[in-house]
Amino acid sequence: MEPLVEVLINLGIPLILIIVGLITGSTIEKRHFKSIRRREQALERVPLLNTRDYPRDRPVAEARLVTGTVVISYDYFKRFLAGLRLIFGGEVKSYVGLIDRGRREAVLRMREKHPDADLIINLRTETSSISKGGRRRGMGTVEVVAYGTAIWYAGPPDPDAAWKP
Repeated sequence: MEPLVEVLINLGIPLILIIVGLITGSTIEKRHFKSIRRREQALERVPLLNTRDYPRDRPVAEARLVTGTVVISYDYFKRFLAGLRLIFGGEVKSYVGLIDRGRREAVLRMREKHPDADLIINLRTETSSISKGGRRRGMGTVEVVAYGTAIWYAGPPDPDAAWKP
């Protein structure tokens, strides 16, 4: 084989794989964000509060801990970009979308388990790395856990009662 053809093959195949990975990863991520937006709109009836205070204008029938979890894997293109950031420093923007997707998906899974709840209070999210993934083996993954307290009221609101935290 000619040296020029060999160089083109050795450089071209990895470059093509990176481009295919970028396009595929971007398409999957866009599709997932679209699904998240659609599901969030369907569940916007259930308010989320990140405080312990909630409207006490009617008696509470039930309060229960609710959780939602998701594990998302880094794609190789994001890893490649993050590796470049390690050299130059700065914010790893390639992971911002990944963490946002994971956080929103975990909250949605929590809400989808209890769509009949009147509200969810004291919402918290935790993010952790399950495996960092080695250079040659392993898979880098992020786990996001969302949890809170779902409240179901016993009856209709009292029109004369004011919200008293």
